[in-house]
Amino acid sequence: MPDILIPASDKSGSFGAYVAKPAHADKAPGLILIQEIFGVNRNMRDWADMFAQQGYYAVVPDLFWRQERDVQLTDQSKEEWDKAFALLGGFNIDKGVEDLDATLSWLRAQAGCTGKVGTAGFCLGGRMAVLMSARTTVDASVSYYGVFLQNHLDDISKIKSPLLMHVAENDKFGPPEVRAKYEPLFKGLKNVDYHLYEGQEHAFARLGGEHYDEASAKLANDRTAAFLNAHLS
Repeated sequence: MPDILIPASDKSGSFGAYVAKPAHADKAPGLILIQEIFGVNRNMRDWADMFAQQGYYAVVPDLFWRQERDVQLTDQSKEEWDKAFALLGGFNIDKGVEDLDATLSWLRAQAGCTGKVGTAGFCLGGRMAVLMSARTTVDASVSYYGVFLQNHLDDISKIKSPLLMHVAENDKFGPPEVRAKYEPLFKGLKNVDYHLYEGQEHAFARLGGEHYDEASAKLANDRTAAFLNAHLS
């Protein structure tokens, strides 16, 4: 069961979210954690718990609720991968941004939030973090190995808030010929910090994942911590 329900802005219903709050703070900056294609699973909840320990009011909204509620898959079986890709194929990107923007409004209105809110997204969530920076009033965003960014060149040009990019050099979902379409655009923006992790593959920061790399994950996570502290404190 979700911890909370957030009303959708299009009046089509409410969607669930997992919440993790810091233990010793009356008010804290907000942070929206944006799921991979596996839903609000244990991995995403662990991310939220970790950021709560760092002093953030963390929320992980269920982005697949319009297709199926409470999706919690792993990356450990072909059946789960197949279902994850099927959900990705049916996912409405624009509605996803609307739901994240509704989460942003909900979080800013909470008594325990300072009013400053960022996002941090992974894979599909990395894509959505970029779009949040371009389309909403979020204060800062972090994108871990975002997918299909070549489909959002116009959005990249409209990025308004500070954005931190973690990009895997050997990401099969963003090979060099695809990356060449958007990499120069990101690098040309003063409010974007773009980092390429040499030799790394997709999801190098997913703890327990096939391509997890401890050194690169630590470097990315340390950069994320410094970035969020600079823009949300």
